[in-house]
Amino acid sequence: MDPTTLSLLQLGVVFFGLGFLGRLAGRIGMSPVPLYLLGGLAFGHGGLVDLGGIEGFGHIAAEIGVILLLLMLGLEYTAQELVTGLRQSWLAGLVDLVLNMLPGVAVALLLGWGPVGALVMAGITYSSSSGIIAKVLGDLGRLGNRETPVVLAILVIEDLAMAGYLPILTAVLAGVSLLGGLTAVAISLAVVTVVLLGALKFGHIVSAALDSPDRESFLLKVLGAALLVAGLASAMQVSAAVGAFLLGIAISGGTAQNAQRVLEPLRDLFAAMFFVLFGLNTDPRVIPSVLGVALILAVVSAATKVATGWWAARRQGIAVPGRARAGAALIARGEFSIVIAGLAVAAGRVPAELAALATTYVLIMAVFGPVAARYVEPVVQLVRRRPAPLPAETV
Repeated sequence: MDPTTLSLLQLGVVFFGLGFLGRLAGRIGMSPVPLYLLGGLAFGHGGLVDLGGIEGFGHIAAEIGVILLLLMLGLEYTAQELVTGLRQSWLAGLVDLVLNMLPGVAVALLLGWGPVGALVMAGITYSSSSGIIAKVLGDLGRLGNRETPVVLAILVIEDLAMAGYLPILTAVLAGVSLLGGLTAVAISLAVVTVVLLGALKFGHIVSAALDSPDRESFLLKVLGAALLVAGLASAMQVSAAVGAFLLGIAISGGTAQNAQRVLEPLRDLFAAMFFVLFGLNTDPRVIPSVLGVALILAVVSAATKVATGWWAARRQGIAVPGRARAGAALIARGEFSIVIAGLAVAAGRVPAELAALATTYVLIMAVFGPVAARYVEPVVQLVRRRPAPLPAETV
């Protein structure tokens, strides 16, 4: 069969299936992300049917999906709100760094993967998935909640930390000198700082340049600007998602509201492809050999993320349900973890088992994270309503 025809047929099946899964998720009151991931797992490499014909489109669509997810998240906040959140949450970011790198380091050393393996696993367990979390918060209607700025600040700090971590990791894997790695880190941090300061001072100019009374022209300008900024950020060793997020921060007022309205359908489409592609690229046959270790790592690192979010929200005076929501929202891992594992395996500096463990671990966390975020509040309320035990009778 002609490759184009095959791709069209497979994409039609995928989109139709996504629509069905999204409707099912809505009926049972949960985010569709876990169902998208499981659907991709069933029809990827080693699954029931291998839909290899959509990989070319899927890779670029998935990248656009993450960019749009973070752009839409940035549109919810102003540059001043972001700076205030970072100033208030830097200590929470440090706690997040320490608590959530330790599980990965411990597993790598226990399995005998050495310092390089420990550095790789530290990044895999540290970074939450901004893409998944942004989707879940939107699906659950929590973007305006009091704890959401705390979650957002931690995610931004993580992405900024990745701007320093990834050049260091790349240098270690390639055997580059320490000076070369530090130079790459300095460039990354400088770019982020310049863009953030530009958003603070010239955001109104960005909004005016993108605004347009014509819906089609406005959509094309906003989407083009998002892809352009994300590409430039990636070229400068900064996450493309961070670039898109900072652009969203720079857009304000009515322009931001219009952008949210016209981009929402595109975000939903491409974000769904991101989650499906993740599942498609996961071979279910590698899961059994590392499932035990992955489950233990998932339990420990889920607990450390919940502790991070709970503590950070508590410092902001947020009540117990909000603390629980903040902690559960941070559980999901995703795009950065897979990128880190891919870099390490491609460099040949770590065992092949690390890729299998990372993939299984991220799949577990990517499915469990949205489920935990959906059901943590009812569980907390149920526990808080439970009557206290009667005091023991004294003799």
